[in-house]
Amino acid sequence: MGDEKQKEGLKKKVMVAIDESEGSYHALMWVLNNLNESLKSLQLVIFAAQASPKCNSICGSQLGFARIYCPFSATCNSVIEQNKKVSLGLLEKAKGICASKGVYVETVTETGDPKETICNAVQRHKINLLVIGDNDNGILRRVFQGSLGDYCLDHAKCPVLVVKN
Repeated sequence: MGDEKQKEGLKKKVMVAIDESEGSYHALMWVLNNLNESLKSLQLVIFAAQASPKCNSICGSQLGFARIYCPFSATCNSVIEQNKKVSLGLLEKAKGICASKGVYVETVTETGDPKETICNAVQRHKINLLVIGDNDNGILRRVFQGSLGDYCLDHAKCPVLVVKN
């Protein structure tokens, strides 16, 4: 039993970052179809980032002539819960796709900016290869926001494979 644990710790890890985009599921399918023989000796990790909402505003709620000021905490908490449900749903969908191919996966989700949480998860989980889908967001969006792929190529502490549609 100790040998199995030790072998598990020595397995190379491949992480696929998913979101609701078609590109991320295309990347997952690429891994399952092209690394299928290698997956027997690799550990596959599916990662979904939970975007954290900006919750630092206050709003006024009108009650008759009086106005009650309260933080968005109730609304913010519901957004956080909704983001968590979406991320867990994405992971379950990906897990089902992998199970249909006979591949066991570990799923991970974290809250924060997707670019940063993906790169942090790479280090924390000792990932050997990060696979992401290429979302063609258009030239203007790339210029002003940058792409996830560009960010991960620059900041991830492992090789990055960007799978184009």
